[in-house]
Amino acid sequence: MMRINPRRSAKISAAGLKRIVLTAPANVETPHPHKPLLTKKNSKAHVLVIAHSERGTLNDHARQTIAAAAILADAETKVLALILGELTEDLTSAGADEIIVLPELDFERFQPKLELASISAVIESVQPMHIFMPDNAIGDGDLGRRLIASQRTKTAATQVVEFDANHVANFQAGGTLLAQSALPEIILLAPNCVDAHLPFATSAERSDSTVTNQTSANQTETSNYQDLGLQTIAATEIALEEADFIVSAGNGVQNVATFESLAHALEASIGASRVAVDDGKFARDKQIGASGKTVSASAYLAIGISGAVQHLQGIKDCRHVIAINTDASAPMVKRADLTVIGDAEEIMQTLIALIAVAKLTKLKVAA
Repeated sequence: MMRINPRRSAKISAAGLKRIVLTAPANVETPHPHKPLLTKKNSKAHVLVIAHSERGTLNDHARQTIAAAAILADAETKVLALILGELTEDLTSAGADEIIVLPELDFERFQPKLELASISAVIESVQPMHIFMPDNAIGDGDLGRRLIASQRTKTAATQVVEFDANHVANFQAGGTLLAQSALPEIILLAPNCVDAHLPFATSAERSDSTVTNQTSANQTETSNYQDLGLQTIAATEIALEEADFIVSAGNGVQNVATFESLAHALEASIGASRVAVDDGKFARDKQIGASGKTVSASAYLAIGISGAVQHLQGIKDCRHVIAINTDASAPMVKRADLTVIGDAEEIMQTLIALIAVAKLTKLKVAA
């Protein structure tokens, strides 16, 4: 009889239960939760990281960029993170020694002149050795290129996939060639080229920058463009590969109408397991897994999904996984960060009612 290796990679839940991480390599040990604190009191130089936050948190790409700066910085170089937008999470494990938060520069508002002026003020104040930014499509990539254009005296590289203290590299000719150059001053980092799990923690002290506050007060957005805001579309029209919140149904979902009502109430995209698709409950383009689509949502709610290996492979890049299941020993339960054990129909009906009350309360407060 096959036994599960008790020394496989695992994490400790809030209840103190050991949960095996099925998607992690079996030979990788779980890092100790108490990391050594790395402090830099007498720093002589700075490495600046600039990134937009999203709903008060940083995504994996932004955290990878901070980790890259922390890896490059030596004992006398402080990592300064300039966060554009609100920040509600703790960044002690991200690698930043000091943090400046500018909540008025949220990525949902297009204000490149104000952003550029604030960033330039920080650069002028701290004179960083290097500037790191995530090369993405939510504003950092565009802002990074505007910064490169404005800082004509500085060297720069975009879509960097490899770096060390001496060089950077990125793909050329459709990924067939690797172009290298000396380490520039401005580095726009491609996603997933740095491991964001650092073996140490940092102080991550918040700092009030009077320079940026004065710049924000004096600078106004006057240009020949008009910001029309973000255009919202229905979650069902978003491709699963690009969805940020997915509610997925498995064989345990008997009432598809209730499931779709819950997805609509949560304003989430709809996914399904292979079994639910084979039963004709959902279209084939909704299938998630190794034989379907691989998703990387920030939140993935799996309802009535046992968690076959192929399905777990399809959600391996999801940041937070929540499971609703009747079987406490199902593989999906072991994979999930939060699990609710109970009847799917009953829990979905309760969630729909709670969401309706929450939305009504929010409207009353706004009124």
